[in-house]
Amino acid sequence: MKKMWWHEKTAYQIYPKSYLDTNGDGIGDLRGVINKLDYLQDLGVEIVWLSPIYCSPLADQGYDISDYYNIDPRFGTMEDMDELILEAKKRNIGIVMDLVVNHCSDEHEWFKKACENPDSKYGKYFYIENWDGKNLPSNWRSAFGGSVWEPLPNHPDKIYLHTFHKKQPDLNWENPELREEIYKMINWWLDKGLAGFRIDAIINIKKLLPYKNFPADRDDGLCAISCMLEKASGIGEFLGEMAKRCFIPHNAFTAGEVFYAKDEELPDFIGEDGYFSSMFDFNETLCNTSEMGWYDQKPITPEQYKACCFESQSKVSDFGFLSNIIENHDEPRGVSHYIPKGECSLKSKKMLGGLNFLLRGIPFIYQGQEIGMENTKVNSIDEVDDIAAIDEYKVSLDAGLTEEQAIEVLNHFSRDNARTPMQWDNSENAGFTTGKPWLKVNSNYKDINVESQINDKNSILEFYKDLIKLRKNPDYTDAIIYGATVPYLKEQKNLMAYYRKGEKQTVLVMGNFQTDKQDVVLPAKIKNVLINNCENIDMKNDIVTLEGYQLLVVEI
Repeated sequence: MKKMWWHEKTAYQIYPKSYLDTNGDGIGDLRGVINKLDYLQDLGVEIVWLSPIYCSPLADQGYDISDYYNIDPRFGTMEDMDELILEAKKRNIGIVMDLVVNHCSDEHEWFKKACENPDSKYGKYFYIENWDGKNLPSNWRSAFGGSVWEPLPNHPDKIYLHTFHKKQPDLNWENPELREEIYKMINWWLDKGLAGFRIDAIINIKKLLPYKNFPADRDDGLCAISCMLEKASGIGEFLGEMAKRCFIPHNAFTAGEVFYAKDEELPDFIGEDGYFSSMFDFNETLCNTSEMGWYDQKPITPEQYKACCFESQSKVSDFGFLSNIIENHDEPRGVSHYIPKGECSLKSKKMLGGLNFLLRGIPFIYQGQEIGMENTKVNSIDEVDDIAAIDEYKVSLDAGLTEEQAIEVLNHFSRDNARTPMQWDNSENAGFTTGKPWLKVNSNYKDINVESQINDKNSILEFYKDLIKLRKNPDYTDAIIYGATVPYLKEQKNLMAYYRKGEKQTVLVMGNFQTDKQDVVLPAKIKNVLINNCENIDMKNDIVTLEGYQLLVVEI
C-alpha cells in the first residue's frame, strides 16, 4: 500500500457550537477554536475536523446549509476562518471541514429558485415529482421520522424528496450540472488551504430509481430509508468523479461517513485508488440497533464490542485505513455507551480509549473524549434539542413507554449527550461561556474538566497524550501504523487482545473488559512495556494477571 501523509496522523473532531464561546452569546465560535490551537498542538493532534460552520438556519445543527461559500455569523467571519487555517498550519495542524452535499437547506438559493419555478434548471437540482395529493412515489421513512416526501411550497401539485429533515431537500446527483456546482465549491475551499473534508451521509446521494415501496416496518406504513440505500447501486460513478476532479489533485485527506457499503466494494472506497482516504467504522455504533427505535436497542456487551472491532479490521485487512471512533457528534458518549452501566472509572475509560486508538487506522478523538466526558441527564423533553431524540421520544411513547421511561431512553442515546459544552474548568458553565450556554452544561463538569487534568500525570488527558506519542514514535511505526491487526485469545471472555504485527516488530494490546481480574497467557517474552493504565504488572512466568479494566500494551 502506498504510504500517504495522513496515515500517521491523529484526528480530533470539534463541534464548534459547543467548543468555546469568546463573545458571551452562549454559542462556540471560530475564535474559540483559534484560542485552543496550542491546546490541540500540545495534545498531539494534526488533523482537526470542524462540524459545519456554514450559513444555516440550524434545523439540523448546521447540516442544513444555506450558503456553502460563507461562514455563519454565529461562528464568526471568513477572516476568522482564514486565520484559523493559517494559524493551524503553523502548528502542523490541517483543518478539515464537513462536506454536506447529499442535501442543502430549503433556505438555499437553489431551492428557493426551484420553488419559484420547478421547471427551471434549479428544479432539476432536486428530486421534485408531480403529486395527485394522495399517492406518494415511495413509502420511505426519513432519518428523522415521517415520509421522505413533502409538498413543494406554493405548488400543491408537486412534492420533493428529503431523506433527513424536511428543511433538508436532497440534491439530485443524477444531474451533471448540479455535480459541477458541487465540484466548483469543493475546489474553492481546497484552494483556500483546507487539508480535506469529512464527507457527510455520502452513501445517500445515490437513490434507487425508479422509486419503489418496501415492506413497512412500523405501524406508520413506512420503511427505513436503509431499505432503499441497500438496494441502490452505481454510486461509484459519482464518487470516482468527485475524487478525480477535487480530492486527488489537491492531495486532500477525506474521511467518508459511509453506511451500507458492500464488503466487496470496500477497496473501491478506501483502497490505494479509492474514492476516499478513509471511512468511519460504524460497526460498533450499529450493534444492537433496532428498526423499532432506540427504546428497543439492547446494551452492547464487551464481547460484542470486541467482535465488531475485529470484524471491521478483518474486512479492511491491509488494503486501506478505517477512521476509528468511540463517539462523535451523532452518538452518545462512548464511555457511557460501551462500558457496562455503573463501571465508568479512570481505568475503564483509559482501557476503552486505548483499545480503540491502537487498532489499525486513523484514530479520531471527539472533543471531550480526551478527558472522559460522559452522557448528560435531562428530566423533561423540554430540555432536549436533538431533533432525532424528539422523534424517538414520540416513538417510545407510541410503543407504550411512560414519559419517565422514554426520557431514560434519550438519556442514553440522544445526540445531545455529545453536544453539551466542552468542559474546560470548574468555573461557571465549565469555562465554555460567560453567557447562557445554548445547551445545558453537564452537571459533572466540576469533576471532569481540562484544567484539573492538564498537569495530572494519572489523568485521562495525559493518557491520550501518551497514546498519541506512541503512535508518533518512529521506533513503532512499522507495527502500530502499518502492521496488521491480528486477534489474540479471541475466545477468552471479556478479554480484548490483539497483535499489531509489522514486518520487523510485534506489539500486543490487551484489555481486561470487566471489573474482576483475569489471567492471560503470554505468547512470548515481553521486550518493552509501552502503555499500562495501572501502577504494576502482575506476572508469573508466562502468565500476566490483569486487574479489572487494565490495559497493557507491550512489545514482544
